[in-house]
Amino acid sequence: MRIMQWTDHIRRIKIGLVVMAIVIAVASLAASSLLTKDLAQQERSRMEVWAEAMRALSQADENTDLALVLKVLNENNTIPVIVLDNRNRVTDFRNVRLKAESKADSMRQVSALAQQYMEARQFIKIPLSAGRRDVIVVCYDESMILKRLAIYPYVQLGMVVVFVVLAIFALLTLKRSEQNKIWVGLSKETAHQLGTPISSLMAWTTILRETYPHDALLPEMDKDVKRLQLIADRFSKIGSKPEPVPSSLNNVLEHVVDYMDKRTSKHVRIALEVPNHEIIVKMNASLFEWVIENLCKNAVDAMKGEAGTITLHVEETAGEVSVEVSDTGKGIRKKDVGNVFRPGFTTKHRGWGLGLSLAKRIVEEYHHGKIYVKSSAPGRGTTFRIELKKRQ
Repeated sequence: MRIMQWTDHIRRIKIGLVVMAIVIAVASLAASSLLTKDLAQQERSRMEVWAEAMRALSQADENTDLALVLKVLNENNTIPVIVLDNRNRVTDFRNVRLKAESKADSMRQVSALAQQYMEARQFIKIPLSAGRRDVIVVCYDESMILKRLAIYPYVQLGMVVVFVVLAIFALLTLKRSEQNKIWVGLSKETAHQLGTPISSLMAWTTILRETYPHDALLPEMDKDVKRLQLIADRFSKIGSKPEPVPSSLNNVLEHVVDYMDKRTSKHVRIALEVPNHEIIVKMNASLFEWVIENLCKNAVDAMKGEAGTITLHVEETAGEVSVEVSDTGKGIRKKDVGNVFRPGFTTKHRGWGLGLSLAKRIVEEYHHGKIYVKSSAPGRGTTFRIELKKRQ
């Protein structure tokens, strides 16, 4: 239960971090938008001054000092500007990039750009003299700096997102690597620690067999010792790469049913549904049997000693075999389905939360298959599905 609370706490922390990231992103975009609007207003003010300089130039005579006017006009080296007369004919343009092969094409492109600027309401009308209809229209576009500034926040956010994704991926990879080392170390040490008492038990059973050859308990003791040997062998294979060999899936499942049937309540029925013919799959039979046992034990725990059924159902296609382990237990809450294979996650008061994580590792890393929760509903039971390829 504490691990579930810890998982919920971690989930809330992740949601909080995502919300904070969204708030920061929105604040950054808002600040950039305000800055862009301020710069756009400044550029319009500059265009108004530039338009006034154009009017002064058009109305100048031989006595007019044009030094200041020409300075204002020539200082505009960034803002694209097109000057039209009262008939919308181009009279001048600056800082406009054109792709044309002739002067006529250039003028057509400039006229088209001027219309675009006017449709975007980026123009200033300046009357040439009071009481007359003569005007000049100064059409302008945003400078390249302003355009880049408008795009920059999105580029920045994109880079931040890529960085965060790469950082998360690196952390997850590092975490997975550390978990693998822990798994291997724990498994090897467990197998090593089991080795000595198992050897002693084997010696004692040999002595007892010689002393009491007809004792009815000796065969059961032999079975338990062999069971311990099998468990130690399974642990020793974790971390190594056991070579899968063609094995009978029917026999593996029958062994599990036989083992579980003798160690579960009589109220729990274990049903095996397999095709009539033998199914051969490349696997490590000992480890795969462990996976099915784990799923069956979890199913028994989910039924809490009450009457129920555990069903092992096998389906076969041309290139794939699937094994479904279903129970009629309490089911899994929807929010916990994504966490059932996470190391340390458990809904039991007395549990380590390692069984399903180990099962996932065995199926995916050693058998290159898939294991997932096919369906589950509180009070209706759970179905786990394992998919294996026939040829690996």
